[in-house]
Amino acid sequence: MKIVILDAYTVNPGDLSWHPLDEMGDLVVYERTSPEEVVERCNGAEIVLTNKVVLDSEKLNLLPHLSYIGVLATGYNVVDLEVASRQSIVVTNIPAYSTNSVAQMVWAHILNITNRVGYYANENAKGRWTENKDFCYFDFTHTELAGKTMGIVGLGNTGMATARIAQAFGMNVVAYTSKSELPKGMEKVSLDELFKSSDITSLHCPLTTETKGLVNNEDSA
Repeated sequence: MKIVILDAYTVNPGDLSWHPLDEMGDLVVYERTSPEEVVERCNGAEIVLTNKVVLDSEKLNLLPHLSYIGVLATGYNVVDLEVASRQSIVVTNIPAYSTNSVAQMVWAHILNITNRVGYYANENAKGRWTENKDFCYFDFTHTELAGKTMGIVGLGNTGMATARIAQAFGMNVVAYTSKSELPKGMEKVSLDELFKSSDITSLHCPLTTETKGLVNNEDSA
């Protein structure tokens, strides 16, 4: 059985071993793969593992031996699922491996926007604080999160983790979700209502044909 990993470096820059997979078959590991190299490298493979390399309909149609695609990430938009299903190719992803990391990154961005952490760190390094006549200086309007509304589209693993941090900051949480029951303090709303009422919006939904272009410049009114 031939097993191909298309972009191994993205998930394993060298600190892990691929040996357990090597024991399962003929393993071929590529650190990076360009779109033009995909078909040639996957030719004859029954199993392909990918992180960011796209396996679209054109490529899948040229890989008749393929029976399984493992997406080494949460998002599975890199695979044409309709074609994979038609060709009886099983596709799996890893939905919860990065839940806490994603939520942490969300709040790193939010705090950088509201508190301008990076900006002030750079200014202080230039001497702005030590040379300032007052204890503080304000180049931007101060934003306090407590009492603001956080809108979350998709209340799955990462969405829920992000929502709980929002509550810890004293924010109100509204969500557009398929869940029928939400934890205490979270309110289920329509997508239009979420965008209208939220001070901050965070998207935690998969990229599909239905969600592509969800945020745009069209007027929904």
